[in-house]
Amino acid sequence: MKQLKRNIILGVMAVNIFLAGMLFGTQLSMSQAQEQAQITLPPEAQAAFEPLFQAYNMIDSQYVSDVEIDVLVDGAIRGMVEALDDPYSNYVDPEFFPFVNNDLSGEIEGIGVVITETEDGNEIEIVNVLEGTPAEAAGLQPGDVFVIVNGENVYGLTYLELAARVRGRAGTTVNITMRRGQELIDFVVERARIEIPNVEYEILEGDIGYISMAQFSSLSRQQVDEALAAIHIDTLNGLIFDLRGNPGGYLSAAVQIGGLFLEEGTLLIEDFGDGTTEEFIIRDQQVFQVDQNGNETLYMSDVTPLNVDIPIVVLVDEFSASASELVAGAWQDNGVVTLIGNTTFGKGTVQTQSQLINGGGIRLTIARWLTPNGNWISEQGITPDILVTLPDNYDIEQYGDIQLKAALEYLMQETVEME
Repeated sequence: MKQLKRNIILGVMAVNIFLAGMLFGTQLSMSQAQEQAQITLPPEAQAAFEPLFQAYNMIDSQYVSDVEIDVLVDGAIRGMVEALDDPYSNYVDPEFFPFVNNDLSGEIEGIGVVITETEDGNEIEIVNVLEGTPAEAAGLQPGDVFVIVNGENVYGLTYLELAARVRGRAGTTVNITMRRGQELIDFVVERARIEIPNVEYEILEGDIGYISMAQFSSLSRQQVDEALAAIHIDTLNGLIFDLRGNPGGYLSAAVQIGGLFLEEGTLLIEDFGDGTTEEFIIRDQQVFQVDQNGNETLYMSDVTPLNVDIPIVVLVDEFSASASELVAGAWQDNGVVTLIGNTTFGKGTVQTQSQLINGGGIRLTIARWLTPNGNWISEQGITPDILVTLPDNYDIEQYGDIQLKAALEYLMQETVEME
């Protein structure tokens, strides 16, 4: 079970399962987006945008061929977002945005592969193929690089743009050309509805509970609570909560999970671009947002703590990102768990996903987040209390999971000391 989980979710923020976007933030409807962003230009920006309108008029009146207005608009929006030079801010055009505008429900309609951008950022390759999926049946393999999707050359697309093109309704097909080594191979893959395993659990030696969580979805807290009940956590000697390979998810899910091991204290601090801040504080099974002036707003209620007196280890690695780092940092700073594993990925920003009036959408970084002690972990990550680094090209299946072994040894020693 543990090895299965490690094989399925290998990703950092540049890794996504098709149809499941890893969004640390909130999704906004089109009406909300319109309320938050004025459609008309503010006066101070009108003069600055005149060259854009001038360029449009020149293209419209002088260009040798006809060009659809929508194509020019998409290009202009994409150019503005790309100018931010932020890997977590993206524009998706109206044709494909409906395929990425979904919550992290744990079910997808797609082909069933995990993807990542190559080192140069211009190509997308397969990291893993999920078992029992159309991709596996078609013969796709880890290391395959996407070249053409439905007749379109996909060189230079982001993982989000590529995912939107590969995804689609169950029962439909997608034509893909992959590069495997020096060979180009064509595939016709029938999309299907795929359930992504999120929470797995078991009882290990020494009556130590083990729970792994693949992403922070809207159902994560409920699924973890069910797992805790299934292993009868109140009868066990310790708990291992495995967030290795977990690339993040919703802020609301992270807050719910954060309250599992933290009864009272600060979960995180958001630092916005306008200089304002908000601190997320948990007390009395409620979470409050407190601004820099001390004003409080109720963010979430019924955040029930675990309420068991056992030692807890949280496993993390270099692929634990975003919301995984939020909860790990909150628990570490508040001293309620012991972190074991490798230094985490280092994603310290929050995004919103908003639909535009043209039907497209923007995923935009809106804030930095800090740990309760005020640390910004971007590109640094969180260093575990006990560092256990896997050697390069380490084969867990052959040599065993030394990080899990370290967690077990730590908890067994803690149990002996408590007796």
